[in-house]
Amino acid sequence: MRDLKTLLNIDYPIVQAPMLGVTTPAMVAAAVNTGALGSLPVGGLSPDRTRELIRATKALTNKSFSVNLFAHQPAPEVNKQQIDKMQAFLAELCKEFGIPFQPQDPDSFRFYYYEDLVEVLLEENIRMVSFTFGNLKPEVIGTLKAKGTILIGTATSVAEAVALTNSGIDIITVQGIEAGGHRGSFLPDQPLPQVGLFSLLPQIADAVSLQLLAAGGIYNAATVKAAFALGASGIQVGSLFITADESAASEAYKNAVLSATDASTALTRAFSGRWARGIQNEFMARMEASGLSIPYYTIQNQLMSGIRAYAQQHSIKDFIALWAGQAAGKSKRACTYQIITELIAML
Repeated sequence: MRDLKTLLNIDYPIVQAPMLGVTTPAMVAAAVNTGALGSLPVGGLSPDRTRELIRATKALTNKSFSVNLFAHQPAPEVNKQQIDKMQAFLAELCKEFGIPFQPQDPDSFRFYYYEDLVEVLLEENIRMVSFTFGNLKPEVIGTLKAKGTILIGTATSVAEAVALTNSGIDIITVQGIEAGGHRGSFLPDQPLPQVGLFSLLPQIADAVSLQLLAAGGIYNAATVKAAFALGASGIQVGSLFITADESAASEAYKNAVLSATDASTALTRAFSGRWARGIQNEFMARMEASGLSIPYYTIQNQLMSGIRAYAQQHSIKDFIALWAGQAAGKSKRACTYQIITELIAML
């Protein structure tokens, strides 16, 4: 079996995590130019926007980078009564905080799924594809593998890791509960896995034979060395890059991360309808107190899109999805090159 660095054609076993809304082509290019693997997130984006971001990244580097997909399934149903109640709640909340709110018609929603992007990835000769929120369909795996693409799935439990292994992918990102952002969980017949990385990693290492990337709470030499000791072949780091110079995060978001403590974050479905870890704020508290049923991921995400964008543009941190991990407060202001160089020194 080829080692991780050979598989990914990188100098160091470090992956800059894909963070939609934070990661930029400049960040990805800086990561790969420093000898790590840069990851460009395109989950939910249109084929045209995906191609645009890929080409913007290619303009900054001649090295290969990974493109990250969302592998979730469409909503099983559209509950308009649930959506109406949510929009009424959001309208009142936005009025209270002076945020513009425009009700949306669910019949007009248009969602893009990973199947819509496969052709773009093939045409752009993307050598590495990572994915989360599910598994790719066998025919898609077959198509990408026929092109020589390296596939990286995400597991938050042993059962998910086994399912990914059996589908024929190459590498698994083991995402502990410490990790910031959306959970990669995808098996419908088990409760949301909430396993810490250093419990999960050795159990997955015992269960499968693939190369493993450790993700969640990694920020210093001790956590890096622990990840490798427990079975990882590489590390995937996200939260440390939120405050990077190349990050698209607003100043309010960056400041919230820099001042975070180990207890600042919580799991929530408030912003997107899908479980994710972020720094606690007013919107999360209000949503929890409302007792409302939150629509499925793609729908709630759409309902919140305008609010999140306005809050990001105007640095209103209580309405920004402040995705961050339990060690995010260990971040500092630096460029991507500096962050990766420091991680290299920890290996």
